[in-house]
Amino acid sequence: MKDFINDLKQLVKIRLTLTVVFSASISFLIGSKWQGDINWINWAMLTIGGFLVTGSANGFNEIIEKDLDKLMVRTASRPLPSGRMTTGQALVLSLLMGLFGTLLLLRLNFLTGVLSVFSILLYAFVYTPMKRISPIAVFIGAFPGALPPLIGYFAAFEQPFINEIPLVLFAVQFVWQFPHFWSIAWVVDEDYRRAGFRLLPTTKRDTVSAWFVLITALLLIPTALLPYILGFAGLVYAVFVVVLCAVFAWFAFVLVLKQDIPSARKVMFTSFFILPVLQLVMLFDFVRI
Repeated sequence: MKDFINDLKQLVKIRLTLTVVFSASISFLIGSKWQGDINWINWAMLTIGGFLVTGSANGFNEIIEKDLDKLMVRTASRPLPSGRMTTGQALVLSLLMGLFGTLLLLRLNFLTGVLSVFSILLYAFVYTPMKRISPIAVFIGAFPGALPPLIGYFAAFEQPFINEIPLVLFAVQFVWQFPHFWSIAWVVDEDYRRAGFRLLPTTKRDTVSAWFVLITALLLIPTALLPYILGFAGLVYAVFVVVLCAVFAWFAFVLVLKQDIPSARKVMFTSFFILPVLQLVMLFDFVRI
């Protein structure tokens, strides 16, 4: 049983899945604060349903890429390429997770369930195969990657409606993904090349790719300041944005200067914590408009 649980954790990419669920959960709480009341049962349903849906998308991703994962050092030990789990087993698990996760999210409201299904399809069946074709895959993948805060916010309402808040939450996570994924792609570029993945803007570590990282890191500053500009986050949040994003942009600038893996690694590690920190601060400094 212990081995199965470990394999299941790798199949669903547990750290990535928990990060996605965290983003959706924080956005749910922001939507709840806007209403003035938190339904913790619905929050639990979103958390469980979001975990299952994200795990399902990651499972389909690993099924599609199982032969490619064998070629990369960082993924060769996953359950499918190593042979510890069959494709049929992974498919059943992914289908069940997707089904039950979607049903849970549909109970919150129809829009939340539909967006969840859309995120699975776009991530697993559009973004995943595109990774070997063109660097535009990062742009495509940014859409399902930015849906969790949108899904989480809408899940807080019986009858969701669109205003500037969910759109801004989506925009912040959308822009953040570019320096995040490109810094990862820079660090593991040699491994990616073994599988034929083309994720850096120019498909290689060069000046242009480094500039893309810097430009998108700088673009995150005005995007992340939108909650303050539009009035639903306070001054404390704005200060955190300026300080954290300035550090992030500085590391990206160093990458432009040095164009080496240690510099890219600093951008990558900074990206891991900057988004959840900003989301948490936004929650606690939320101003109802």
